[in-house]
Formats: sequence, structure tokens, C-alpha cells
Amino acid sequence: MRRGLALLGVMLTFCQYGDAQQTDTLAHWGASVGVHPGRVLVVDEYQKKWQKGRNAVSFDAVMTHFALPADSDAYAADYGYPSIGVGVKMALNHGVTMHKTASPDWRMAEEADYDSRMGNSIALYGSFARPLVRKKKWEVDYTLSTGIGYSPSAYHPQHSVDNELIGSHWLVYFGAGTHLLYRVAPDWGVRLGLDFWHMSNGALSRPNKGVNIFGPSASLVYCPYYKHVVHTGEARYQSRFSPFLFLDFSLGVGAKSLNEEWLETQFNTPKGHPDYRTADFKLYMAYSFQANLMYRYARRWASGMGVDVFYGSYADRVREIDEKHLYDVRHSPWSLGLALKHRAYYHRFALSLSVGYYLFREMGQNAGLIEKPYYERIGLHYTLPALGITVGTDFKAHLTKADLVEISVAKTIKLH
Repeated sequence: MRRGLALLGVMLTFCQYGDAQQTDTLAHWGASVGVHPGRVLVVDEYQKKWQKGRNAVSFDAVMTHFALPADSDAYAADYGYPSIGVGVKMALNHGVTMHKTASPDWRMAEEADYDSRMGNSIALYGSFARPLVRKKKWEVDYTLSTGIGYSPSAYHPQHSVDNELIGSHWLVYFGAGTHLLYRVAPDWGVRLGLDFWHMSNGALSRPNKGVNIFGPSASLVYCPYYKHVVHTGEARYQSRFSPFLFLDFSLGVGAKSLNEEWLETQFNTPKGHPDYRTADFKLYMAYSFQANLMYRYARRWASGMGVDVFYGSYADRVREIDEKHLYDVRHSPWSLGLALKHRAYYHRFALSLSVGYYLFREMGQNAGLIEKPYYERIGLHYTLPALGITVGTDFKAHLTKADLVEISVAKTIKLH
């Protein structure tokens, strides 16, 4: 009898432990569905001339994994127990229209007898959400997301000739937002916020204006994690981190299409010519080298500065176009820049941001007009400890206008 009672006690304890384990596992997972009415941002005077309709609305569904204090690590604690999600965005963009009216500004390009439409799009993305303030009933966060997009509608010489926003079917997606979550039940909340999202082809084709949409958002959120973090949110890992300096060397290989060729076929080619307002553009290779001195002053952050060297295989093609128009400008495939750099780390992932200033760049007439003397870079990198290297993808731009996309490999040398 005693043995039977003891066995029953063990079984009940195991069942209770199993139920607790299952509850804790489920508490890591959540989901949300939301709507985001927005408007296309007009970023310059050129876009203002042909952008007509600007209204769009998108819908998101996101599955999310949450870090909990009970079983997370120092990275999660430093970020206030963030979440990582996988989402799908369906955007209805029928209200986004474009039309170039007859004007000498367009030179040889003739006015179309219809409005071009951006068309709908879909994106698959990964997201990172960090709470900034977390209270018993409400939470404030910011989110960053990136992924790939697809648009069945894109620039077409016959059917969508003024659609300069979307130049190819496959696209790069980026999103950012800030939100206020209010809990209406223990496991449910309503989230309101402001969101921005962008899609473009990263200069891998033309046109490449890209679409930028901003506006309010509203979501219904399933958040079983909340009761596990709101009462223990003050708990923090106390693992020590020792700041250090390091050198970082990176090689990049990228590709781009030329804005100079886009301008030639759009505005300097007569109707009837095979290249008149074409959708076919050649890809050119681009190479880069970075040498950075960085200081990792916290587990999640490092900042520093570096020298960037660029080599563009397309310099001769740009020279050819400029000579055709009798432009007296210099051309060199080499460019040199000095940049301020910052990284945010989460385990083996790192988000890299940099702003640079050209010390030397002679890339022709068009570059002198539309490229500022400064440039930006944003990249997502992953460290492979077994190989001792970091791999990733970087996007280079001039005042948010994509210049090229590259794949990079980096080696870090810790100084002390």
C-alpha cells in the first residue's frame, strides 16, 4: 500500500512538472494580426511631378517567439526580453498611381494615355521587437523587420510605363515601427502604433525609386508571455562583460544596374527605337574593402570608424555615356570614403549601420548631380564561430537611394 501511494505521488509530481513545462513552452509563443493604412511618401521634387494616388493599406500576420526571464540569457536581459517573429504582409496598393503629363522635362519620353498603377504586393519577413517600457497593463516597443517581397505588377514599357516605384517582381523589404500595447485580458492585447515600410529592388534593376509607406497601425495580439515577464521584468542577468577594441576587415562583392542607362532609355531615346523606355538593364559588378577600428563597449553595441574602398567595373560604361553628351567630367573606378560605424548584436547576429563621406569619387556627370558626398550602409551579418568569420548582406545608398547590394565576408581581430 505504501509503495502504491509513493508511486502515485511520483506520477502526480511528474504530471504536474510536465504540465508546467508545457505551459512554459507555450508561453514563449504568440501571434498577432493587424492592419496598416498608409500613404506613399514623396521623397523629392522629381517624384512629386508624377506621383498621383498615394493611399495604400496592408495586413500583417505574425508568429512570434518571446524570450522569458526564467530561461533566457544575458543578451535577452540586455534587450528587456525581446521577441523574434516571422510575418507575412499583404499590401493592397490599387490607390497608388503614377502619371507623367506632357512636359519638356521628359525630353523624348511621350505621355501615356493611362495611369500606371503600383499593384498589390506580398512580403515574407523576420522581425525583432524590443520593449522600451513594460508595465502591468501596457508596453511600449520598437520593431525592425527585413525580408523579401514580390509584386505581380512592376514597371512595363507598355502596361505600366510610369511606375517608377517598383522596377522588378522580386524585391527587398524593410520595416520599422513603434507601438503601444494595452492588455485587455491576461493573454490578449490591442496594439496601436506608427509604422513605416519600404520595398525596392536594391538597384539590381531599373527603375528603382522604391516605395516608402508610412501611417498608423492597429493589431490584435495574443501574448501569453506577458504575465511571465511583467512580474519578473526587473530581474536581470548579472553576467560580466568586459569592453574591448577590435579590428574588422571585410571584403564585399555586389552588383547594380546603372541609373545612367535608365535615364538614356527613358528620356534620350526616340520612340520606335528598341531601347525606348526598356525594362531590360545590364548588371555590373562592384567590389569593396573595409578596414574598421571598433570599440565594443557593451554586450549588444559597438561603435567606431573605418576606411571604405570601392571599385566599380561600370566606370567605362559611364564614361561612354558622358562622352556621348560631351560632358567634361572625370571618371575613375575607384572611390575612397571615411565612415562612422555602429553595430547592434544579438547572439551571433549583428545589424550594421554606417554613414560615410567620400574622400575621393569621380564617377561621372550623373553621380555628381544625384549622389551626395556622403553615403549610407545597412547590413545584417551572422558569425560562424567554427570558421572564425562573419558573413552577411549589405545595402549601400545615397540619401536612402539604393546604389548597390553586396555579399560580404569579414574577419575580426580582438586587440584587448
